[in-house]
Amino acid sequence: MAAPELKIEDLHVSIEGKHIVKGFNLDIKGGEIHALMGPNGTGKSTLASALMGHPKYEVTKGTATLDGANLFDMEVDERARAGLFLAMQYPSEVSGVTNADFLRTAINGRRGEGNEIPLMKFIKKLDKRMELLGMDSFVCRALFK
Repeated sequence: MAAPELKIEDLHVSIEGKHIVKGFNLDIKGGEIHALMGPNGTGKSTLASALMGHPKYEVTKGTATLDGANLFDMEVDERARAGLFLAMQYPSEVSGVTNADFLRTAINGRRGEGNEIPLMKFIKKLDKRMELLGMDSFVCRALFK
């Protein structure tokens, strides 16, 4: 399997006819960490929303590929299953859904129908990892609490 890669070339994005992102380029290879910084209004959130397929944002030019696949040909759920995910800065708590529930659902989404991780196997693996990280109470909390 090739190393993962997100490649963006000459990307232009508009919202409601206003051009926000103009000629953006970025190449992120697996294991790298990048930070996009800049003042308000420079297009950081517009870029992220366009990459995730938000319907308000129109890609007017350029390409974005994830592991060689055209990102803009994928539905939002396909992008997430391929490994692209947009976290919210100030998410609302989702009561009744624990972090463990969310993690298991995400894992099962990647594994595909018929190949889900059994609950007890998941719990045992999760418990080991949480103990290693010293985060035992994290998994029982409500999502985004």
